[in-house]
Amino acid sequence: MARTTVPARSTDTWRDAALVTGAFVALLWVLEIVDAATGHPLDAYGVQPRSEEGLVGVLVAPVLHFGFDHLVSNTVPVAVLGFLALVTGLARGLLATAIIWLVGGLGVWLFAGAQTTHAGASVLVFGWIVFLVVRGFLTGRRSEILIGVVVFLLYSGALLGVLPGQPGVSWQGHLFGAIGGAVAARITSGRRRTSYE
Repeated sequence: MARTTVPARSTDTWRDAALVTGAFVALLWVLEIVDAATGHPLDAYGVQPRSEEGLVGVLVAPVLHFGFDHLVSNTVPVAVLGFLALVTGLARGLLATAIIWLVGGLGVWLFAGAQTTHAGASVLVFGWIVFLVVRGFLTGRRSEILIGVVVFLLYSGALLGVLPGQPGVSWQGHLFGAIGGAVAARITSGRRRTSYE
């Protein structure tokens, strides 16, 4: 009887990606539970455009949410897309996430409306969508192209969130997260190569 085995390295990558993504989702929930239990003081630490104190938000806003409804709407996309960003290479996925985090946060800080506060993991969600879609076509690896196509089919409608118009939604965070995803795909793709995986 023919048998197949999964290489240990592949299994380790899947496990590590799941553990890191799970830990990140758990962190989001712990922070929101603490925030809710203490009267929502963490909400003030979102990105506040063009203010010195608002720069702190560039570093922490993606892990903060304005209530449980906000967090619930981000939880599944964070779990799915975060895992997919990491599973093809943990170090590369973490670097891409850092790029999306900074580009998204700085873009909001520079260009969003004054006297507003922006927070939430959706900056990462939009960045990961674009990162996963673009990266496969830059590398030419069939497995990554397939991931990109599936992500596009599942989440392409969400990309309309980069457009202004919905009150209370940080379209700037979505837009600059998406830009960060494109930048991350370009930086992490290296030279295009042919692969037969």
